[in-house]
Amino acid sequence: MTPSLLERAFTDALQRADDGDEVTTRLLDAAYEQFCRIGIRRSTMEDVARRAGVSRITAYRRFASKDALVEHVVRREFRRYFDRFLVDIQQAATVADRVVLGFVSSLQAIRGNPLIGGLMVAEPDVLVPSMIGDGGRTMATVQRFVAGQLRREQRAGNISGAVDVEVVAELMTRLSCSFLVTPSHVIDLDNGAQLRAVARQFLVPMLEYGSQAQ
Repeated sequence: MTPSLLERAFTDALQRADDGDEVTTRLLDAAYEQFCRIGIRRSTMEDVARRAGVSRITAYRRFASKDALVEHVVRREFRRYFDRFLVDIQQAATVADRVVLGFVSSLQAIRGNPLIGGLMVAEPDVLVPSMIGDGGRTMATVQRFVAGQLRREQRAGNISGAVDVEVVAELMTRLSCSFLVTPSHVIDLDNGAQLRAVARQFLVPMLEYGSQAQ
């Protein structure tokens, strides 16, 4: 079964895939700027090639279609987010702080990304089907990442061995995804303080078997 767009994006992020040669990078940069300014539907391969300063033929040699170009640009943005995320969570002092930071940053960084956040508002059919219409494969990919982070905390003695990290990661992933896909009328996703309070009240207790996660 062919992986969804976001599933491939998350896999790229975890595997630290690169962008390729200099021309490819120029095209990806130009496409990012073009899509942010004009949107995907109204942008053409010719627009991107012109912005990158290369010929239309060169653009098509790197990317066989506009869909392929869109996918690579979106995948790169998620990869950049994951790179930043892994650095940020290491700055938190405790596992509880890392859970809170991870939850808040995952929502605000994705929603605030000029391309991805803009697409989810203006052109949701580009991304949302990849998040909820791929048989759960994208969420499974993210769940594996979160579970891996929690197992690392478990090995370090920061989480009790009694915690089922697979189930906790599943719940955290589904909660975050639901907020991204369906706007909340109760919780303000742009209010960092409120998101931190929600995470500390409802997510951190999933890990609190004894005092180690306090």
